[in-house]
Amino acid sequence: MIRLLVGLALWFGSHLFKRLAPERRSQMSDQGAKGLVALASLGSIALMVIGYRGWDAPELWSPPEFLTSVNNLFMLLAVYLFVASSTKPALARMIRHPMLGGVKVWAFAHLLVNGDLASIVLFGGLMLWSVASMLLINRAEPDWQRPGPSSAANEAKTLVLTAVIVGVIGYVHNWLGYWPFG
Repeated sequence: MIRLLVGLALWFGSHLFKRLAPERRSQMSDQGAKGLVALASLGSIALMVIGYRGWDAPELWSPPEFLTSVNNLFMLLAVYLFVASSTKPALARMIRHPMLGGVKVWAFAHLLVNGDLASIVLFGGLMLWSVASMLLINRAEPDWQRPGPSSAANEAKTLVLTAVIVGVIGYVHNWLGYWPFG
């Protein structure tokens, strides 16, 4: 449990540092700050994975089996939003924070199918981080420039990348011993 909580705290701190301590962040070189965030992110992910897998957390509720299908639909949307943050399809013109929105959808999807305390702490914590990040970004940068129009080729690329990434995620989950497709 402690490793999971420390991992979440490190994730929050490294990702919110720019917004919560802008003066200190401005004193750092851009490359140094990005390197520090990358290193802290890797460490936090390792701590979260080790803490999550090692915590024999109590089961608080047992999700019904049909939620696996609902989860998979939400996961398609979450991955699409992640991809959209880079490829800028038409949907990205309507959503200011597609990657953070993808994190919220991803976390919610995982909360649907995992009723143990470790899952609630991990996925609930990351959902909280994504909401806090959105609020802090919107407060610091109230004006948003929408991306330009998207082409049909860009839309197709977004869909193909989403399908490939969902397949890879399914493969990795299966390799780790969690069959994600019901």
